[in-house]
Amino acid sequence: MTSGLWELVLKGVWVTIQLLVCSALLAAAVSFVVGVARTHRLWIVRFLAGFYTEVFRGTSALVMIFWVFFVLPPAFGWQLVPLWAGTLALGLTYGAYGSEIVRGALTAVDPAQQEGGIALSFTPWQRMRLILLPQAVPEMIPPFSNLLIELLKGTALVSVMGMGDLAFSGNLVRLALQESAEIYTYVLLLYFVIAFLLTRVMRSLEKKLKAGVGTAPADKTRAAEPVVVEAVR
Repeated sequence: MTSGLWELVLKGVWVTIQLLVCSALLAAAVSFVVGVARTHRLWIVRFLAGFYTEVFRGTSALVMIFWVFFVLPPAFGWQLVPLWAGTLALGLTYGAYGSEIVRGALTAVDPAQQEGGIALSFTPWQRMRLILLPQAVPEMIPPFSNLLIELLKGTALVSVMGMGDLAFSGNLVRLALQESAEIYTYVLLLYFVIAFLLTRVMRSLEKKLKAGVGTAPADKTRAAEPVVVEAVR
């Protein structure tokens, strides 16, 4: 390929990374808010969180992008630029999947840990912040890593809005060269490289977090103390 076409592809990579970061941040925020709400003691909070989860898990991400980009503007009188429309649609959709990861990890924490927090007169927020989350978050990393890779692949859906992401740029280059095999091979390799780097980062984060709560020793001679004891300190 010529340098001009390579520049177009690299611009597409940059757009894809921007969309991935923005939608991942929104999805993470939604995951924790809705996931924690799924474990709330009030049934109405659990119901609303569960309703949101079922709605967004049961709808197509592609149709949601169409809805945010084409339906919202005439309904509310404003237009989102493609980047923010894609961020909103993907973040809300994948956040619904992430909320189940958060809920599952929180409910998997040993009940004795919560009982210890109650015995120490911790408030619900203190039990969540000092006991539950430090133990649950490391267990969330592997499924969140898979979800992040799925989100990366889902960013290709924004090309339907004419957004110049990697998939859209690759298609433009294909049309210019009239060659499919070469350009789509490059596009596949670029997606793989990004996914591989994300996996490495998430694995490093998992090891660091598990070492911090004692599920994976920080060194070979000393294991961390129980989380409730650390919380008291």
